[in-house]
Amino acid sequence: MFILTKIEDLVQIHPEDLGKDTILAIEDNINAKYANKVIQKIGLCICFYDLLYASDGQVGHGNGLVSVNVEFRLIVFRPFKGEVMIGKISSATQQGIRIRTHFFDEIFVPHESLPEGCYFDHGQQLFIWEFEGVKLYFDNQEKVRFRVNSENWFDQSPIGPSEKEDGTQKKSPYTIEADMKEAGLGPCLWWDGDGE
Repeated sequence: MFILTKIEDLVQIHPEDLGKDTILAIEDNINAKYANKVIQKIGLCICFYDLLYASDGQVGHGNGLVSVNVEFRLIVFRPFKGEVMIGKISSATQQGIRIRTHFFDEIFVPHESLPEGCYFDHGQQLFIWEFEGVKLYFDNQEKVRFRVNSENWFDQSPIGPSEKEDGTQKKSPYTIEADMKEAGLGPCLWWDGDGE
């Protein structure tokens, strides 16, 4: 679910941060730049892990910024295909179920990836699985187990004025598609008893 990724970058330390310890100033700068951001084909950056290398700083003319070439590692969220994870159902539509974790809410389970015999109840806005005459519910905010099927990456190019007028909606840069077809997947309450 989490990986370490090595990155090289140029960090600019502002004059007001020069009173801090150098490594702390670099770490703060890296966290401000990368934390909670998606890097294409790498994943969602969580936070700075460690500093591998830092060059001597170069002071810029006129602005007082200190530029430092650094090599560091970040903790990145990127589950692998086939990984089983736990999340909560945030909403459901006819197309499928949207799931979130504590820090990521772009997980989608299409209707076709639910157990056979599932149908959408428009009145309650949730899916129901009818199994051997018993109705089992995929309730909102229910803790569920799901398997990662694929990940989707979308370029976040800036939207021009003409595209805004067309009503073009921006997509999330990173989404996960999952399934809950197999035994043991779906609401934890079904398989674990009380779900806690």
